[in-house]
Amino acid sequence: MKKIIKSDEEWKKQLSESEFLITRKKGTEPAFSGNNFDTTKKGLFRCVCCNASLFKSDTKFESNSGWPSFFESYSEESITELSDNSKGMLRTEVLCSVCDSHLGHVFDDGPKPTGLRYCINSLSLKFEEIE
Repeated sequence: MKKIIKSDEEWKKQLSESEFLITRKKGTEPAFSGNNFDTTKKGLFRCVCCNASLFKSDTKFESNSGWPSFFESYSEESITELSDNSKGMLRTEVLCSVCDSHLGHVFDDGPKPTGLRYCINSLSLKFEEIE
């Protein structure tokens, strides 16, 4: 995949202030404040920055964490995982592989079949319904 690289000024022209802070400055939206998205529709969750496919709607589940949660990414190539030791804890950060947008974190307390919980900021996603 070809990387998309833009300056902060270019991203600011494309994104809302909140989307910019979450995706480009590694922010976190407050729990239960974002769009939890309708899980009854079939579709793809895409990167708000570059439109890359990140998660399928049938991998979304209710984690009661306050953020959209998924048990599997769209593909192994769609996300990048990095060690994150900020905020006094060791976590695994999840980024869009195409544009390095900060999405959230992945934890190992999710449901079967993967046991993973991709805990994702809703402002880093947009939903595309597929019929």
